Amino acid sequence: MVKIFSAKWILVSPEKAPLKNGCIVIENDKIIDSGLKEEIIPKYQNAKLIDLGNKLIFPGLINAHTHVPMSIFRGIAEDLPLMVWLKEYIFPIEAKLKKDWVYWGTKLSLVEMIKSGITTFCDMYLFEKEVIKAVEESGLKALVGEGLFDFPSPSYGPLEKGFELTEELLKNFEKHPRIKIAVSPHTLYTCSPETVKKCIELSEKFNAKLHIHLCETKEEIKEVKNKYGKRSVEILKELGGINENLIAAHCVKLNLEEIELMAKHSAGIIHCPESNLKLGSGIAPLTEMLNAGVKLGLGTDGPASNNDFDMFSEMRTACLIQKGLKEDPTVIKANDVLNMSTCWGAGILGFSDTGKLLPNYKADLAVLDLSHYSMQPDYNPIALLVYSAKSGFVSDLMVDGQWIMRNYKIISIKEEEVIEKIKNIKEEILSLLSKK
Repeated sequence: MVKIFSAKWILVSPEKAPLKNGCIVIENDKIIDSGLKEEIIPKYQNAKLIDLGNKLIFPGLINAHTHVPMSIFRGIAEDLPLMVWLKEYIFPIEAKLKKDWVYWGTKLSLVEMIKSGITTFCDMYLFEKEVIKAVEESGLKALVGEGLFDFPSPSYGPLEKGFELTEELLKNFEKHPRIKIAVSPHTLYTCSPETVKKCIELSEKFNAKLHIHLCETKEEIKEVKNKYGKRSVEILKELGGINENLIAAHCVKLNLEEIELMAKHSAGIIHCPESNLKLGSGIAPLTEMLNAGVKLGLGTDGPASNNDFDMFSEMRTACLIQKGLKEDPTVIKANDVLNMSTCWGAGILGFSDTGKLLPNYKADLAVLDLSHYSMQPDYNPIALLVYSAKSGFVSDLMVDGQWIMRNYKIISIKEEEVIEKIKNIKEEILSLLSKK
């Protein structure tokens, strides 16, 4: 059935002017048309018209780097540098990780992401089968990968089992409509070049994305150089890993030569400004990446290091820190980070048919409620999205033409059940911490 959705504003793409009193036309799971109300309605006289009123319809956001189950660790270790946070707190707790924790932690994160207007995300963590199960139940889209390390994992055990699991997932989800699988070596300080080379070969075999943390901190650069005598990017280049399938998270410490290399080989970089700031990792050279033509996406990182999934806040921060750092308000624009959070991010993750509300794109959209005080006056919808909106302002979310949230009520997940399960998991984790 053909449906017409109208609203006060429709943003079909960051590159196009917002439509005032516009419409989008959806048939099954796809957008088939868009335009002004007076133009669209006469063309589809048998269609069902759904007027959303004082709302802004925009492409669903793409959270391009996360560790979604880590919501169960939110607030557990704060105000610490990355290496201390990771090695002294997170890794020891993760050694006792349970798949049940991963499932319910993922559900908690999915609730938060839905309320932040996110339709698609990229995840790297452990027990990813549990993540996949939760995603399938939620109706969202995801690129997921089991985190691979040289040391044993609480999920799969020895590394060879991790490769077996990754290959199994790659085969089983090759044709899934909403879930894609990435090969996910953690970093070049937790994975040897030999391990990363095997990951690259597996990525090539299945034409899959390779998702890795890269050049996140000066400590990482120093540790990798002490081990191997080279910078992380140089090692990855020699291994053949810098190509159009690479998804490199953070890249805070890239130099200009490395930025040009990433652009030349069409590699994707995911900027995670709030996590980088909170962990004291630094500020990524985002404007230099934009000027070089690097493929860029935006991510929140995990909820234990951010500590939320508010992509509106992430867009605002990404803009403001570059303007302040360069002492120039023109170096980056709202459209740039909105592109990163929609169509650019979608392309990097391999979901090239989402991120815009144009014909032949999937009907993946979010609806912003303009009745909130900070949404008025509505001169500039793009500025509202990037500089004023907050996650709680999203009233509705649609994926593949199906409502996931309607009038602030999530349809696919029982929120109360999730909260109760998380309370129990918190007590289990506190019990473990008390025995440290």
